[in-house]
Amino acid sequence: MKKRIISLLLAITVMAGTVFSGCGSDTSAATDPNTIVIWHDKEDAVAEVLQEKLNTLNPEITVVLEKKSDLTESLKMVGNDPKSAPDMYIFAHDKIGVYAEMGILSPITDIIPEDELSVYMDETLDAATYKGEIYQLPIYYETLLFMYNRLYMKDDEVPTTTEELYTYMTENTAGGHYGFVEQHSTPYYAAGWINGFGGEILDADGNATLDSQAVIDALTYHKKFVDLMPGETEYATVNTLFSSGMAHATIAGPWMIPTVKENGMDVGVAAMPVIDETGTPIAPYMGVQGVQVLKNAAENKSEAVEKVLRVLMDPQVEVDLAEASGCAPANESCYELDEIKNDEVVMMMRQTADHAVPMPNLPEMDVMWTVLGNLLTDVNLSGNDITESVSDAQSQAESLIQSMQ
Repeated sequence: MKKRIISLLLAITVMAGTVFSGCGSDTSAATDPNTIVIWHDKEDAVAEVLQEKLNTLNPEITVVLEKKSDLTESLKMVGNDPKSAPDMYIFAHDKIGVYAEMGILSPITDIIPEDELSVYMDETLDAATYKGEIYQLPIYYETLLFMYNRLYMKDDEVPTTTEELYTYMTENTAGGHYGFVEQHSTPYYAAGWINGFGGEILDADGNATLDSQAVIDALTYHKKFVDLMPGETEYATVNTLFSSGMAHATIAGPWMIPTVKENGMDVGVAAMPVIDETGTPIAPYMGVQGVQVLKNAAENKSEAVEKVLRVLMDPQVEVDLAEASGCAPANESCYELDEIKNDEVVMMMRQTADHAVPMPNLPEMDVMWTVLGNLLTDVNLSGNDITESVSDAQSQAESLIQSMQ
């Protein structure tokens, strides 16, 4: 990353070390080579599985899982302070670039030989890689799924192409009922359509690519679907419409499934419809959850860190997480086990992963979420001209990225 933002992040870290000293990890734990503190933001079911597995290291090594609701900002503030920072953290891969540029991360391959990582899905290792270094040990991943209410949409009626989906929408959208809804103006969800057209938000060098023809084509094509959906499609609205039976189908994360099942829905999951214009499926982002190691811990607690990583490399950990919380294992060998093969949701995420795109882990992505969100609002909600809106968004993105230099 550019020197200016590194300097800014380091300055924030210094101030945070002064203001928040004592608010991070316990000082005695920070200096004890046999105590490992891991920050995370996971739901209880996931944390309980991880803690149970890590407790097998007792009494030789004590592992403390500490939940942090503001994990990303906390790491920016105290990541360079060994007395306040954790030894490791479990989080999605998309912030790796920010922390790598801050200089607070150690590549996983400094501890685990790279050839031992070949057991993980290629997509998860790609997500964990920044500037040629693997900074995350993958544990599980998430993708969006095509979901449908079997009360209205039977298994043999599930659209296999987007044009079939559009036909279903036109025939089943009336009187407050919708054939299909999604968070069409939220970047994480709209990205699937952009990716399906071969577009991207950032290129590999961190340059904005919102004015590419692929992005313009994706937004133009997607708009006809948007016109058959409600204008307000934030998470709460989509969740309510689908879970209450007012919408027959949706594209949503696996985290929605427990809610709709509790409401008595017979929910089905299916492959993403193939985009007729391109011949490829809607390709959502993939978020890879895994463990990252801070440099201070890698240098001063290497033996304990390695033992923790090797516990988390046990495929049984991922199987237990799948059973406890529907997490899709990152380890390829898990998909040979009956416990995973029989899990409809996990296996559909595995199928979707073949076309999914790992979220960019570049620091520049931080500004792109906002810019793309504004672009989607202009096009989908305000009805502004797509070409002009894309041009304006591209200029805004370039300016914001330039300011990071």
